[in-house]
Amino acid sequence: MIPEPDSPPPTAAVIAVVGSVASGVADELERRYGDDYRILRLPDAATARSEVDALVADARRIAILAAGRDAASEAGDLLAHVAQVSPDTRRTLVIEWGEWGDERVVSELLGHMSRGAIEGYLVAPRQRPDESFHRAVTELLREWSRAAGVDHPEFTLVADPTGARSHVVRARLQRAGIAVRELSSDDPEAAELVGAAGIGPGTPHAPIVATADGRVLVDPGDAELARVGGYTTALPDRVVDVAIVGAGPAGLASAVYAASEGLDTLVLEAASMGGQAGSSSLIRNYLGFPRGVSGAELAQRAYRQAWLFGAHFAHARRCTGLEVDAADGPTRLRLQIDGAEAVRARAVVIATGVDYRRLAVPALAPYIGSSVFYGASSVEARAQAGRAAVVVGGGNSAGQAALHLARFARTVTLVVRGEGLAESMSQYLIHALSAAGVRLITRSRVVDALPAAEGGRLGGIVLEDAEGVRREEPADALFVTIGARPRTDWAGPVARDRWGSILTGREVLEAGAWMGDGDPDALETSVSGCFAVGDVRRSSLKRVAAAVGEGSAVISAVH
Repeated sequence: MIPEPDSPPPTAAVIAVVGSVASGVADELERRYGDDYRILRLPDAATARSEVDALVADARRIAILAAGRDAASEAGDLLAHVAQVSPDTRRTLVIEWGEWGDERVVSELLGHMSRGAIEGYLVAPRQRPDESFHRAVTELLREWSRAAGVDHPEFTLVADPTGARSHVVRARLQRAGIAVRELSSDDPEAAELVGAAGIGPGTPHAPIVATADGRVLVDPGDAELARVGGYTTALPDRVVDVAIVGAGPAGLASAVYAASEGLDTLVLEAASMGGQAGSSSLIRNYLGFPRGVSGAELAQRAYRQAWLFGAHFAHARRCTGLEVDAADGPTRLRLQIDGAEAVRARAVVIATGVDYRRLAVPALAPYIGSSVFYGASSVEARAQAGRAAVVVGGGNSAGQAALHLARFARTVTLVVRGEGLAESMSQYLIHALSAAGVRLITRSRVVDALPAAEGGRLGGIVLEDAEGVRREEPADALFVTIGARPRTDWAGPVARDRWGSILTGREVLEAGAWMGDGDPDALETSVSGCFAVGDVRRSSLKRVAAAVGEGSAVISAVH
């Protein structure tokens, strides 16, 4: 059985600051949420700050802080304080209906946003009930519950919290949308599960996963984790209309549009849905999500959408080869799966994306998965509380990782090889990083690692600047988000450039690699009927929205 948490239900305090607007909000919140959350009515920012500090000191959780505009400057100080002491709390300003057209209100709101003090705003309810207001509140509560990890745990993970394999298992479960409760191996509550796994007390062991239905798994592989999470790994025994390789934003968009148009659609994913974007803690500039959306949440929504249209997903299945058999006519494309099975398709869409490039620093190898992470690993951010974190990279993924880490870590440092961030990072992220106190080191690279005094963890790194001068930098964890290596080593006859990116359209003709009749489609590879979308494509824009656009557009060519 999964041990039940013995802590009391969290107290969620919605704090109203000054004025009739905030008071009206508190009344409506009390009526709708009073049974499940404690609603606090606080008269001013000073009182609210004292109450927040008392709640935090008592280990009570604060879900939403809704501040009225009556004391705007005081509210700003309060919001910034709450961001520091209770980073999971959703912080918002309350405005009246129509005030988004008032330049003074807009200036105030955007100022708080740029400083990272708030995530958005609430429009005060105008009627009872006001479902638009409650939809916004419910979204804030859902975001909080995910960020704070207060969802009722479906699985329990017993593992060394710093182990490399523990990191992999934890990331697979959480990116699959499964709420996980973690226990260290020496936790008294873990003894029952360790015993159920047939492991003696005190014996070192691989990660143990207890499922919602009572099964106990020792070091489960990707396929087993997928199956116990309710996902299928089976391959169809028929020729499919289109096989999509990769379930990142581009692949998922292809699946939604292909399945919605009636094509027999198969999606193959080797690891976790969402691809590189799936590890992003918050994508702020994706259309339709004013407060932003996590990569994992976006991927889960897209997966459910494609599934409801009838797309078939085969999780934890890796493509190991692509073959073309001219004798088979319209079913001539054959995908090798895990080296042992095969799928035939009338068309193939390659959406395997890219992996982050590895640092050529051998001294980092012992810490990979425990304190060195490749990618914007939002899964590990909470574990950096009170620690010094370093992020390497100058793109949006690096900026999002640093910003998320700043909510928990004692210090966050961003290291880039260039002169600055303006050329590679969105301006909104640059402003947010500055407001969050993220330190920037330019014209430098990591050349060595330093061990911690104890525990087998990373303790620091050695940086070398453009003049060859070296210096040590404290680092309890290192997050590397540099460059990209396309996942195309399996793609057989498909033409690629020297870096492995797939050529499409005119690039195929210019390389003299086209194998079909006429001219290839703009997203078609050198193999007729085989397409490439998203970051794996040579001339892609390396943006989530662009990948989604390509994934949807390619289906017209598939037809």
